[in-house]
Amino acid sequence: MNTPLGIMGTPGMGFFSLIIIGGLAGWIAGMIIGSRHWIFTNILIGILGSWLGSQIADELHIFVRGSLGHFIAALAGSCVILFVWQALHPKQGVIGK
Repeated sequence: MNTPLGIMGTPGMGFFSLIIIGGLAGWIAGMIIGSRHWIFTNILIGILGSWLGSQIADELHIFVRGSLGHFIAALAGSCVILFVWQALHPKQGVIGK
């Protein structure tokens, strides 16, 4: 493996890129799922979603490349996280408030 690893094992992903992509992915996933939450929570959901989306893509043998690929993986992973959260906590539709 010749590719240097960035934050949380994501190749080529810097800290600020991770925060920006994570924040956008968490915010858009919240809009898709219908769950409103704060910017810090958006970033955390997006970062966890990025990791989860990358793991799912890896299992499906889909190569995630570039910022757009990481964003799509983060968005998909964030949607999964929010969907599971709402399934486990049906009365608490809002995360972080």
